[in-house]
Amino acid sequence: MSTTDPLAEQSIERAVGRLRAGFPARFASAMTEQALRDENAKILGKKGELTAILKGLGSAPPEARRVIGELVNTLRREVETAFGERLADIAHQQRDRELSGPPLDLTLPGRAPTPTGHAHPISRVRDEIVDVLVSLGFAVHDGPEVELEENNFAKLGFPPDHPATDMQDSFWVRLGSANGASERARILLRTHTSNVQIRAMTTHAPPMAFIGPGAVYRRDDDATHSSMFHQIECFLIDEGVTMAHLKGVLAEFAERFFGAGTPIRLRPSYFPFVEPGAEVDVGCPFCKQPDGTRAGCSVCKKTGFIEILGCGMIHPAVFENCGLDPDRWTGFAFGMGIERVAMVRYGIPNIRLLFDNDPRFLAEF
Repeated sequence: MSTTDPLAEQSIERAVGRLRAGFPARFASAMTEQALRDENAKILGKKGELTAILKGLGSAPPEARRVIGELVNTLRREVETAFGERLADIAHQQRDRELSGPPLDLTLPGRAPTPTGHAHPISRVRDEIVDVLVSLGFAVHDGPEVELEENNFAKLGFPPDHPATDMQDSFWVRLGSANGASERARILLRTHTSNVQIRAMTTHAPPMAFIGPGAVYRRDDDATHSSMFHQIECFLIDEGVTMAHLKGVLAEFAERFFGAGTPIRLRPSYFPFVEPGAEVDVGCPFCKQPDGTRAGCSVCKKTGFIEILGCGMIHPAVFENCGLDPDRWTGFAFGMGIERVAMVRYGIPNIRLLFDNDPRFLAEF
């Protein structure tokens, strides 16, 4: 008795025809790669529609099996070809959307914020000093870092043969002469920001109150000195200015910058451009006790005070060199090294740490 069914042949052919007619639309409606792969698995997978058709091939007449097998294999190749083409089309459309879409995909998950930078200790201390002095009525005045010798030395009371010039071994600018030889010009990298004082006094009429922050240059290189460092010059010129005004400004600066109750003391000292002159010490912030006393420590060498700046009354010769009447005008000036103040503020033992740019050190501030 035959187990083949002539109707099976017709049923398989109709199933193949329906599948051939329907799969292109199914592939076209798949908008993503995953949706397309799901449709392809429904057709060619182990439990797919084409696999089910092949399982019914055994019930077809023997003479029809070859023809039906060819139909099924042809359909398989068509499905595989259409799948590859549609997969490439989806990838191309995705790439077009990425290129023509907005530069930022708002659907992406957020990124953890990266650590932000912060001001360098030198910049931080400089800005704090400037803020305090500006709050006391001083305005910021700028000056060049490459300066004429007369503004850096001569007009400040440093004659060419004065022994005070030996205290600062400077960086001189050398210019070529007409005959090709190189000779030292009267130009140098400024050794202090006091040149700002000279430039202000020769271009502005008193009264005036200025500060001049900036970089200065000297041939120094040890644990507490650098060949390039930063200073702030502060000066006030008016009628009737006295040493009492200077001390009042210094006392208020110490209170605002180092904290309430910070004492100061002035020790007589010599500077060519002031008379009288003094070194200024402030109460050591490292050994300060709750009651305000200073017990003394290794930083202040057991004295309870730390030197931070030099000051004095502007020398009459400086007024004369700048074309101002010393009988009418008087004034005071003081200057401090920003690195020195930063080292005192933060307890930094070596000035090189401020310039090495070691992130481990800078991260402490």
